[in-house]
Amino acid sequence: MPTTDSIPTFSTPASTTGGLVVRRMRDDEAAVAGRLVREAYAGDYDLTDAYLDEIEAVDERAREHEVWVAVDAATGDLLGTVTTPRPGRRLSAVARYEDELDFRFLGVSSAARGRGVGEVMVRHVLALAASRGIRRVVLNTGEQMRPARRLYERMGFERLEDREFTFERPDGTSVHILAYGIDAPGSAGGPAVATGPAA
Repeated sequence: MPTTDSIPTFSTPASTTGGLVVRRMRDDEAAVAGRLVREAYAGDYDLTDAYLDEIEAVDERAREHEVWVAVDAATGDLLGTVTTPRPGRRLSAVARYEDELDFRFLGVSSAARGRGVGEVMVRHVLALAASRGIRRVVLNTGEQMRPARRLYERMGFERLEDREFTFERPDGTSVHILAYGIDAPGSAGGPAVATGPAA
């Protein structure tokens, strides 16, 4: 699988109409992608305005990391987005080893729900990891994010309880953050190699 901007089309489930293309976001798509992912999170979860602002800041993330979009092959409409680190880097501390790739801010447009967009984007991340020789894909998600958790568990991700943590919001409520991981396609599943702090 190539690591360039030219990424193959991933087939969507048979119940959908039309295919999806997953590719790098163009600079002129940042505002649309930002609104899309903010609305996806705000519509499903009880999040602070500060975190929603972080979620929407796609243009800032794209300076440091890779922002991908799922595009309707027939119409060109943006249907979803996800962020991965550039080769050799990490997004967060959930990726503890050099041979792990983490991803964040997976969001699907409300108009595209039920088309399998989320699964296509996660499969893209797995293929990207495999193309880089990465052993495992890992992520954090919130307890309240049940649709995302169902997707990950259906795809074979397993809980990494030793990487989970709880933090307290300014209003005093506690939030428990879950961790999941899965071996990348074609991974030998060998020992992980420790690395330094996340970039």
